[in-house]
Amino acid sequence: MMATVYFASAQAERLDANATLPAKFKRILDQFPLKAMFGGKLTAIKMHLGNNIGYTTIHPLFVRILVQALKEAEADVFITDDAWAVRNAKARGYTEETLGAPLVGVSGFRDRYHYSKPVDYQTLKEIQIAGYIHDAEAMVDFSHVKGHGACAYGGACKNIAMGCVTAATRAEIHRLEGGMTWDAELCTHCEMCIQACRYGANKFNEKGEYEIFYHNCVFCQHCVNACPNNAIKMDPQGFYHFQEGMALCTKTVLDTFEPGRLLFINMLLNITMFCDCWGFSTGSLVPDIGILASTDMVAIEQASLDLIKSENFIPSALPKDRPLHEGEHLLQKIHGKDPFVQVAALERHGVGSRRYELVEIT
Repeated sequence: MMATVYFASAQAERLDANATLPAKFKRILDQFPLKAMFGGKLTAIKMHLGNNIGYTTIHPLFVRILVQALKEAEADVFITDDAWAVRNAKARGYTEETLGAPLVGVSGFRDRYHYSKPVDYQTLKEIQIAGYIHDAEAMVDFSHVKGHGACAYGGACKNIAMGCVTAATRAEIHRLEGGMTWDAELCTHCEMCIQACRYGANKFNEKGEYEIFYHNCVFCQHCVNACPNNAIKMDPQGFYHFQEGMALCTKTVLDTFEPGRLLFINMLLNITMFCDCWGFSTGSLVPDIGILASTDMVAIEQASLDLIKSENFIPSALPKDRPLHEGEHLLQKIHGKDPFVQVAALERHGVGSRRYELVEIT
């Protein structure tokens, strides 16, 4: 059975307020039985509030529309992200007055309020679910879609796996990053690998050990080819573990909610190359696409990726020193990682289905 994904295009068919995206967003929300899903329930809106001088996060108007719809459905609503983002959200117009609901740090002011769930994947043995997510009875996963250095794509899964847990769990998931191996015995520290990397992704630490910042690494293999002693080798499966870890974490978080208490909304607007947590904004990779909504996370992630097309790429969105690489998807061409790995992993964990029907709301 195919999941239903509702879609509202950013393109207005006529010069009429009712034909623009905020009005369409209201009509998308009308497609769901919000009162049955959220009425009388403590409902978290999990979103990314951004950082520093970033300006391409979800516009407060869309957040307010969502809050009003949930309140009309008699939900007890709060908006949440990590404590640091909440404390600094006012700079981007996110306040209780503008949004209509309080902003709460997911795991408390000092990131100490959480519930521990055991898992077993590589080095990831525990998921510390943020306390206020665990305490919520229902949730709207309200995600700004963008690129991501560690997994090429950040959407609904990334918003949960990195945003509904403690900093300690985020760090453990990032520890799964990999893809390069270094042989200290073969290395002469000539630093030709450092000179060959145009992305600032590698260095030798104070102990003389070779380190890679996988968020910046695009697996171009310039360091591998530059090494005269064959001390660096590439494992093409290495970046998979990070996405597998995100999928497992997401599954663990979602399992704390009763069936029928989850709604996923992906905003395909201002799609930039990096996550909102970077604290600055670059140009849009493609023209604004629109809004997707579904009760199936896997379907909405698959649909989001399907709508981001290489032929719509805006070259000026990337810095001049960031050329496109080989890859089937635009985000893979930018970041060197396959963005569909996390989607396949989510489906394998039983989170949802990649098969969907796209229903456009005009």
